[in-house]
Amino acid sequence: MVQYIERLRVTAGAQTVLLSYLPLTPLAPATTPLVSIEGRYARPRRGEILHEPMSEIVWAFALPGQWTSIDPTLVDFNPATGELTLPWNVLGLPYNEVRVTYTAGLATIGDDVKSACAQIVRNAQATPALNASMSKIDTMQVKYFSSSLIDETVQQWLNPYVANKLN
Repeated sequence: MVQYIERLRVTAGAQTVLLSYLPLTPLAPATTPLVSIEGRYARPRRGEILHEPMSEIVWAFALPGQWTSIDPTLVDFNPATGELTLPWNVLGLPYNEVRVTYTAGLATIGDDVKSACAQIVRNAQATPALNASMSKIDTMQVKYFSSSLIDETVQQWLNPYVANKLN
């Protein structure tokens, strides 16, 4: 398990964000994987301004750009998808962005990940000449990689562990 810190923009009109690294895993069984959350509510970006009767009064008392702590126990989250639903603040202002510190990863490495690693090594050993992408004699450097190392079987085994933003 690894602790990650992400700074995410919140879509206008929504109070949800999607974390990149999964599965969300708490460090201890009775705790939450959300270590800390801070939200920032500032004046909406161009094109995101809501025209409500009280909006100008609310923005007059807002502190634009200030980061505010959000209680992690008030945040609804789905550990499998990484979706966080943020609570509304006292003034009803939407958050523009959040900074989330959380833990994600596997407590134990499964057989599918071990098999995928073994298959990548087998693929590299099967055709070693095709896997050298660059070599330099003067610095004794060889870079290995080939797109054939990660075949369809390896992709299927590792697909549940690919980060959301990298898909």
